[in-house]
Amino acid sequence: MKPAKFEYFAPTSLAEALELLEEHGDDAKVLAGGQSLMPMLNMRLALPEVVVDINRIPGLDYISPTPDGGLAIGALTRQRSVERSDAVLERIPVLAAAMPSIGHFQIRNRGTVGGSISHADPAAELPAICFALDGELVLSSASNQRVLKAENFFMSPLTTAIEPGELLTEIRLPDRSQGWRWGFQEVCRRQGDFAMVGAVSLLQMDGGGVCRSACITMFGVAGAPVRIRRAEEALAGERIDDNLLGDVSKIVSEELDPDSDIHASAAYRKEVGGVIARRTLEAAINSGKGGDGA
Repeated sequence: MKPAKFEYFAPTSLAEALELLEEHGDDAKVLAGGQSLMPMLNMRLALPEVVVDINRIPGLDYISPTPDGGLAIGALTRQRSVERSDAVLERIPVLAAAMPSIGHFQIRNRGTVGGSISHADPAAELPAICFALDGELVLSSASNQRVLKAENFFMSPLTTAIEPGELLTEIRLPDRSQGWRWGFQEVCRRQGDFAMVGAVSLLQMDGGGVCRSACITMFGVAGAPVRIRRAEEALAGERIDDNLLGDVSKIVSEELDPDSDIHASAAYRKEVGGVIARRTLEAAINSGKGGDGA
């Protein structure tokens, strides 16, 4: 199919782009990498009156260390750049591990970090990683700039807290290297497909092998990434063994309330969710080097 008619703008500065977004509001869609928007336009699932192409705007493609040891990532940074970044590998290794699971390398060559997070597909890896890391999103408009925590950003399938006239310009992620262990895994039909179920686990362990804090984030199982707080509380302050991992796996399965679709049933997602949550925790405990996607 071909897209419906729309007016096309290609601003060459951030200020110009924000003015266009303020002028056209809900009638405008932003084109970054286009890996999600173009198919939606062609299938007429998106029918904007205006498309604002931000690819010619300088200064939104960067990966910069922050004073607290984390990273600031410009919204136009290509996913392949993140995948190959030594700074990402050093400071946020779970992000580096998740990148190869995003589609295929051709998609990552064009797809942007900001585009994926703004699109907010429930099965996407980057929103889940941002949520698990307690990241911050910088939203800019012609008259203002605000910063939102990831937990307040993702609202429902393909829906975020971005207001008409706003543009996601930067993603801020804290350091998760020293003192943190992690695991990442997803289940999909083929490499590069959307995840039917995915899990990101982060653990802080003390010198005696006791869990100080835990984060278990699931994706592909709800309208947005979800943290399994009850499972995290079960781990905190405990020495993790097989019995506790079994209990946590059951808690994750019990807490999930997924829908069925053509890819997987709700029962399958609940069962597999518990299994891969346990696997990511095991990977974090045993090596801190994470798990391979399945």
